[in-house]
Amino acid sequence: MFQVAALYRFAPFEDPAALRQPLLDLCAAEGVKGTLLLAREGINGTIAGSAEGVAAVLTHIRALPDCADLDVKYSAAAAMPFQRLKVRLKKEIVTMKVAGIDPSRDVGRYVAPADWNEVIADPGTVVIDTRNDFEVGYGSFDGAIDPQTKSFGDFPGWWQEHKDEFAGKRIAMFCTGGIRCEKSTAYLRSEGIDDVVHLKGGILAYLEQVPEATSRWHGSCFVFDERVSVGHGLVEVGEKG
Repeated sequence: MFQVAALYRFAPFEDPAALRQPLLDLCAAEGVKGTLLLAREGINGTIAGSAEGVAAVLTHIRALPDCADLDVKYSAAAAMPFQRLKVRLKKEIVTMKVAGIDPSRDVGRYVAPADWNEVIADPGTVVIDTRNDFEVGYGSFDGAIDPQTKSFGDFPGWWQEHKDEFAGKRIAMFCTGGIRCEKSTAYLRSEGIDDVVHLKGGILAYLEQVPEATSRWHGSCFVFDERVSVGHGLVEVGEKG
């Protein structure tokens, strides 16, 4: 059994290129595979390996500038879900292409998975799925709006076209693991939207923590590795039926 860790942290990295080789060397030494993205705004990725190997890599990352509170979601895989290791340098760890957005400084209010059902049941709340349309095809929350975007970079344009429809309502957003929500809520805050919340830890945290009997999620959640998708309890589901 392999441990899978989906992680991210918005943090100021002055020289992300200098962080790349030590991460590559450590992951190789520990037999850890997957993909890590480094940018001036922080780190993002998913890795897999033995529990000890993954722990060693996470300890290293938490020692990086402002990464002590690294967001990590764990799951398991019967087989190694990655074929190789990649540590890439990027302009953004999640691409929005909007200058000046800083989730490390200003984001929407977090909602714990245990409180999410109550929030999205409120008729005064607009629930928006920030993932792309391919991912939404695997599953989503009851009543959530699907912007039908091909990539996250399309979200700002969609918002500009539809924002007047949501005047006076609370905006609640969610994504796979939380990173796109952090950036999308920061974007809405920069647009002057004060009442915006997002699901802490994303869909993965919800599926892990909320019992299926009380869940408002339907379908499975697409993940970016060879497991394809997971369901309640983060059990591997595979391709959608």
